[in-house]
Parts: sequence; structure tokens; C-alpha cells
Amino acid sequence: MTARTVIDALLAMTRPEQAVQIARLFKTGPGQYAEGDLFLGLTMPQQREITRQLIDLSVQEVERLIQNPYHECRMTGLLIWVLQCRKRGIEVSHRQAIFDRYLANRHCVNNWDLVDVTRPTVVGGYLLHNDRTILYDLADENHLWSQRMAIVSTLAFIKKGQLGDALAISEKLLSHRHDLIHKAVGWILREVGKKNPDVLEEFLHDHIREMPRTPLRYAIERFTPEKRNAYLRL
Repeated sequence: MTARTVIDALLAMTRPEQAVQIARLFKTGPGQYAEGDLFLGLTMPQQREITRQLIDLSVQEVERLIQNPYHECRMTGLLIWVLQCRKRGIEVSHRQAIFDRYLANRHCVNNWDLVDVTRPTVVGGYLLHNDRTILYDLADENHLWSQRMAIVSTLAFIKKGQLGDALAISEKLLSHRHDLIHKAVGWILREVGKKNPDVLEEFLHDHIREMPRTPLRYAIERFTPEKRNAYLRL
């Protein structure tokens, strides 16, 4: 099996009407965050079904999928890497190769769904046991999707009770201009609060005056109505 075989199979499943609708949902119009992205109109279940048959595809062939102009081809490639990273007994060298090639091709991981599907395993899962400096470098890049990678990848750490990186990168991105980063920061802070409500409240206490409304609303979703209203009045 090669990337070309997979691409041909995906192209054969094209649904033009659905592609138009999906392209609109993912903001591909002029000046929007995914301007010019191309869709085939496939559903996630269709892509996942194909992916399950491709778990042994080489890193090089998956990379060719990820470099394809069609969104679903890139998603299929990324899903293969997710499955490979979850595979019991994966060799350390293979895991590192996936991580390295993912970062080298991050310009192709160019929408929120592509970022979010890979963050718990390909990035966050790898960095659980490796140097995390790269996340701070990504957060500092003037690139929307690199910055979203940086913040959402910390979910892997939060699940293990490691909250420091999530808080530090949230602080870095708190004044970001884009709503997709606002939502991601709020999402991460809410997850921090699930692990340790006191840590979240301390963060809010320190940053409430500079915090945009969107991340604040996300962060306090699990608070009581009375406490939510109190924070929103600040």
C-alpha cells in the first residue's frame, strides 16, 4: 500500500455537495483562517474506516498523505500516525520519527480539527517523557496552528496531573487576537480546573483583568452559577 493508492481511494469517494458545505464550515473563504483549503466531502467515520486498514503504512508514505492539498487526505494521514503512536510496543525510534516529521510538516496541519486529533498522542503523548521546550517555541511562533498545537498538546500532561506547562502556555497566549486560541486556552484552563480547582482559581485571580471573555467563559463553565456570575462581573 502506498500514499498514491490511498489518495486514489479517497478521491473515488468524493461527494461534491457535501464538500461545499464542509468547506464553508471550516472557513475556507477569502480572508478566513483556512482560505483555499480543499475538501472531498468525506465523513470522519469514512476516514477512520480507511485508516484502520493502513496502520502499517510507512512514515514516508504517511508524510505524502499529509502533504496532499485535500483536507481528508491530510486527516487520514494524521489519523494513521495517531493509531501508530497508540500501538502497544511501538519502537522509540518510530515514535520519534513520527513526532519529527509531524513538526517538519506542521504547515500542512492547518485547521483546528487536524491539530486537535493529533495533540493527545503525536505531540503531547510523545512529550510526556521528553523535553517540552518545543511547545514554548511553537507558542512563540507567529503561526495560528503552531500556537494551537502548543496549547492543546498540554492536555496529555493535565491528564497525568502535570499542570505547569498548561498554565505557562495559557499565560503566553492569553492576549492572542484569534478566537480559536481564546477557545483553546479556555478549554485547557477548564481541564486544569477539573484536576485542581484551586490552581485554576489562583490563575484566574492573577489574570482576570487581562483575560478576554471567551477563554474566561470556557474556563469557568464548571463553576456554580453564582461563582460564574461573580467572575463575569469582575
